[in-house]
Amino acid sequence: MAASRTLGTFRLPPLPTIREIIKLFRLQAVKQLSQNFLLDLRLTDKIVRKAGSLTNAYVYEVGPGPGGITRSILNAGVAELLVVEKDVRFIPGLQMLSDAAPGKLRIVHGDVLTFKIENAFPESLKRQWEDDPPNVHIIGNLPFSVSTPLIIKWLENVSHRNGPFAYGRTQMTLTFQKEVAERLTASTGSKQRSRLSIMAQYLCDVQHIVTIPGQAFIPKPEVDSGVVHFTPLTRPRIEQPFRLVERVVQNAFQFRRKYCHRGLGMLFPEAQRLESTGKLLKLADVDPTLRPTQLSVLHFKSLCDAYRKMCDEDPHLFAYNFREELKQKGMTRKSYRL
Repeated sequence: MAASRTLGTFRLPPLPTIREIIKLFRLQAVKQLSQNFLLDLRLTDKIVRKAGSLTNAYVYEVGPGPGGITRSILNAGVAELLVVEKDVRFIPGLQMLSDAAPGKLRIVHGDVLTFKIENAFPESLKRQWEDDPPNVHIIGNLPFSVSTPLIIKWLENVSHRNGPFAYGRTQMTLTFQKEVAERLTASTGSKQRSRLSIMAQYLCDVQHIVTIPGQAFIPKPEVDSGVVHFTPLTRPRIEQPFRLVERVVQNAFQFRRKYCHRGLGMLFPEAQRLESTGKLLKLADVDPTLRPTQLSVLHFKSLCDAYRKMCDEDPHLFAYNFREELKQKGMTRKSYRL
């Protein structure tokens, strides 16, 4: 019990401010890497509070940079914080934090896109998928350049229950460009509704919890940021393989301003496109004149189930790629008129 109280009451000793750290180590945000530093510790505290109780938790922070959010996580009474930072320039500043929090902060110089988090924390943290989420959290202010590929990678991990989700339904609290945050959380019929909306919402409960104004960052980005909280669902809303769902969703949103049958038709070879698209929509009981943004997760469930049935009947269908067909004809998608 004494150890638990000690963990819960830990506070970092007085340290140089983030601005002073940036000056001390001559850190500059690299525009090509879409880096922006969050300096206001009241805001980083707010982000960390929104992640839920972190007392005695094991936290994986991605893209810590000069360590603003890192400080707030350490002050939340975590058992251990693991940070993965690709840019070697930030390591000395993070090491200063590690020295101030002995045994609490582990620093890995590596790439979040390839780092194997499933081996990083104790086995005893693992929970059954149907149980409450484990005491493991992912928190990060993602560089805009990697935020979309990284969240798609993690959503695929959710579907396979591996990677960070080998521990169970690990919660994520991540900062994105505001536009991306709005897409992730967009409801049926909204203009922000997109591929990301469906891919996130069929696997997770997704909430846009905080908007951070651009002026809170150095350098100030052209847009605001949004913090999104993800809790994986005990049961996905579409029970089909991730790649199949992704394929149906991607095709549906290819022509987002047109009726949904236009994009969905690209699932099928040209010779059978009209007939097969009609069959898909009939099996799924989906109105062909709905726009992609008007399709709910339930619509996509019906479409994915119907497409799976058609792929089972024709094993070559899933391998079809309309872009390859266009290449063989020497056409680009732009020149291909539907």
